[in-house]
Amino acid sequence: MSISLVAFVCVIKCLRDTYMFRTMNLSVSLPRVLVTSNEAPAPGIDLLRNKCDITILPNAISTREQVLQALPGHDAVFLANHQNVNSEFLDIAGPNLKVVSTMSAGYDHLDIPEIKRRGIKVGHTPQVLSAAVAEVAVLLMLSAARRAHEGRLKLEQGQVEYRPQWLLGQDLQGSTVGIFGLGNIGQAIVKRLMGFEVGRFIYTGHSRKKAGDELGATFVSLDELLEQSDFLVVAAPLNNETRGLFNDNAFNKMKSTAVFVNIARGQIVKTDSLVRALRNKKIFAAGLDVTDPEPLPLDHELLKLPNVEILPHLGSSTLKTRNNMSIIAAQNILNGLEDKPLVYPL
Repeated sequence: MSISLVAFVCVIKCLRDTYMFRTMNLSVSLPRVLVTSNEAPAPGIDLLRNKCDITILPNAISTREQVLQALPGHDAVFLANHQNVNSEFLDIAGPNLKVVSTMSAGYDHLDIPEIKRRGIKVGHTPQVLSAAVAEVAVLLMLSAARRAHEGRLKLEQGQVEYRPQWLLGQDLQGSTVGIFGLGNIGQAIVKRLMGFEVGRFIYTGHSRKKAGDELGATFVSLDELLEQSDFLVVAAPLNNETRGLFNDNAFNKMKSTAVFVNIARGQIVKTDSLVRALRNKKIFAAGLDVTDPEPLPLDHELLKLPNVEILPHLGSSTLKTRNNMSIIAAQNILNGLEDKPLVYPL
């Protein structure tokens, strides 16, 4: 073999070995990401595949045991559904865990102080779902006010009447709409109601908001919100302050013609109190996308009442919204792993 041919072979061999080393080194160095559901929308997962070694659990809804078993050794966790991230979760995850990202706006399933205490970055996906949830709020307001569920029951039972006073509802036009929690979703609800010629928007919270002024909404106390609202929409996060806030005392302060809507978290409302308020006509009707418990048992009293509209937590359930939530959750992880600010940190 000539010297030039030997040199050529050596160069090719060297290039091949270098490529193999780099490929092996790259695969070893990729951060590991655990995805808790095999139904996590593809756009976000595809985003992660480019830079991460992904473990996708084989179930649409993974049990806690399955999540905890797969957890050790991963650098990040993509929570496609609500898993309780607490001390037990973090202990099992071990020191490798750097980022937790939940595909949700709500974060009551995350022990934020404990996660941060351990130096772990944590993010969620607000704003991107505000429009979809606001649309469901409007749907529930109108359905409950116009007695849609009760009308369907009458239709199925062959009890349709055409009397002038039969199955009359409440008007959204000219009404006072109260928002409990004027955050992104609350603001989106107000914007969508503008075309309905609502008479007045009021809201309550810790303090008056610039966004409220811009929307023409009036800041009031909680008691004023309860007493003045023709429609009262709960759009606040669940925390120690809001848990169980809507109880017998709250419903007793509301108008007997009021429509109560909850698109936030079921635990903000005392379910037994709501049942009593609906059954005893303390309020006119309710529209619920969330309940406590969730889902409701088939024999639950709420499912037997004609003056309540109930959805099985469908607020963000549109194709576009879920895809966008997936992308944001994935980008939170990528940013966190690269020591960049998360898109939506907590």
